[in-house]
Amino acid sequence: MSATAIRLYVDEVPGPDREIDCTRAQVNYLVNVMRLKSGADILIFDGRSGEWRAELIVEARGKSRLRVAERVRQQQEGPDIEYLFAPLKRARLDYMVQKATELGVAVLQPVVTQHTAVQRVNVERMRANVIEAAEQCGVLNVPDVRVPLSFDKLLDGWDASRRIIYCDEDAPVASPLDVLSRLERAPLAVLIGPEGGFESRERDRLRSLEFVTPISLGPRVMRADTAAVAALSLVNAVLGDWQ
Repeated sequence: MSATAIRLYVDEVPGPDREIDCTRAQVNYLVNVMRLKSGADILIFDGRSGEWRAELIVEARGKSRLRVAERVRQQQEGPDIEYLFAPLKRARLDYMVQKATELGVAVLQPVVTQHTAVQRVNVERMRANVIEAAEQCGVLNVPDVRVPLSFDKLLDGWDASRRIIYCDEDAPVASPLDVLSRLERAPLAVLIGPEGGFESRERDRLRSLEFVTPISLGPRVMRADTAAVAALSLVNAVLGDWQ
């Protein structure tokens, strides 16, 4: 199979020799945009059962099916990292969601803080960006996209066995690598605050919790979407699956 074979996310791969009805959007993409014909090979995945080869069957009246063949790649376990973030404006949120997906996060959790500028989040748009990023980058694990929570509600219901690493310009240790290297590999979450930073009460609450660890991202002020890539890269390198 060509290394440039088209990849397509489906809700569920039923197994070999079974067929899947394409959605209208999938038909439009495969047949009208990519100009594929019956018999074309594509790769499909559902985020749970690995990657499969499938044959496209183009029918009349704008319908198509996928006939599942063999599995070509086993499902891979990604790092158990949840990404918690204050929502951004549309284009920058799209970018951040895509990069977090590429970096292997398991969960995308919007968090509304005191200084969060964007109060409404289009969860379906986030989900579409996750799927697009996964399709284009060879990712098998598809993050769970969750509805926004307030800062306090998030912490009120938090499982303390999952450590939160949050970015704080006033972190007591300058080197994030020194801090992360002292932590055990375990379920983690990375929290990025809003452009204006956490409100003093929010920062005080974070610092009071034993399961929360602050890290610095260096001497330069970063935009939230840049900080997301930097923080997730550091965590993956020290505690994730980059080793």
